[in-house]
Amino acid sequence: MNISPLAVVHPNAQIGENVTIDPFAVIEEDVVIGDNCHIFPHAVIFNGARLGKNCQVFPGAVVAGIPQDLKFKGEVTTAEIGDNTTLRECVTINRGTASKGKTVVGNNCLIMAYSHVAHDCVVKNNVIIGNASQIAGEVEIDDFAIVSGGSLVHQFTRISKHVMIQGGSRIGKDIPPYTLIGRDPIVYCGINIVGLRRRGFSNQQVYQIQDIYRTLYTRGLNNTDALKAIETEYEPSEERDLILSFIKSSKRGIVRGSIDEL
Repeated sequence: MNISPLAVVHPNAQIGENVTIDPFAVIEEDVVIGDNCHIFPHAVIFNGARLGKNCQVFPGAVVAGIPQDLKFKGEVTTAEIGDNTTLRECVTINRGTASKGKTVVGNNCLIMAYSHVAHDCVVKNNVIIGNASQIAGEVEIDDFAIVSGGSLVHQFTRISKHVMIQGGSRIGKDIPPYTLIGRDPIVYCGINIVGLRRRGFSNQQVYQIQDIYRTLYTRGLNNTDALKAIETEYEPSEERDLILSFIKSSKRGIVRGSIDEL
């Protein structure tokens, strides 16, 4: 380990092998830091933080701060960060409340500078959150989603897999999988073709996803009738079933279709 004598590290903190902790970083007692992590100067790792392996926490970032929630009563909760995840300058990730008990950021994520992930959020694997994005409490962001810079995500919102969201978006509805979301106010702008191809989706998979969203957004059907049409007109597949299950389980409703397409 390479721990600067100018860092403040509680002797009971669990520090893995080959961890670098730079000057003026602060590590509290109830903290676990996995192997090969790098904690940069002036980063603060509060009680309840659990960092996986190969993480980088850049200057000014704060992990496991107390939730900004008036219902929080000091309960013991955690903020859990997966392997190979990078938290850039001044990122803040609050720990959980009694609601879920933990805030989770998965593996291989990039949380860019000045972004905030609030209490009880679940950010899954391979997610990118752009600079200065603000993620409110109990939001769920699924694998390979990209939330571009300056976005505002309302509490309890769900963002599904392989989504691409335009910078500066205000997100108050659930975002179904594979979609490209933009404009102001936000609307469905198509599917995330570039992202899907980069991740190895076949032409057949991409065409089916496109057709399903045409049924949902351009045939003049309400959501109930559109879901019935999708179930009867398309063969079962992982992509079809994920779209159906996500929309059926939405409590906030999904983002509306583009006026141009309607």
